[in-house]
Amino acid sequence: METIEWNDFEKVCVASGTVLEVEDYPEARKPAYKIKADFGTFGVKKTSAQVTDLYTKEELMGKQIVGVLNFPVKQIGSFMSEFLLTGFYREDGAVVLAVPDKEVENGSRLG
Repeated sequence: METIEWNDFEKVCVASGTVLEVEDYPEARKPAYKIKADFGTFGVKKTSAQVTDLYTKEELMGKQIVGVLNFPVKQIGSFMSEFLLTGFYREDGAVVLAVPDKEVENGSRLG
């Protein structure tokens, strides 16, 4: 693993948000949802996430999440992803979301 400097970490905008909308994404190559989240002062952003193994749309609605907000916008099929939803891969390939364990203000930065 490469060691980084503190200023490298500060460049990554990792912030809290709240899921506002969740839709199926049937056009995706692997099962995925289209997710829209409120990141406070950073605005409302959307992404596509392969989290259907462990989470229903209903479970995700209103859930606080952690996203990386300053990657370039990425086209995923016909959809433009504006943030990276963070999580951990299990051995079976399912994704467990990285989430705050207590409520925080939308747009709160990790650090």
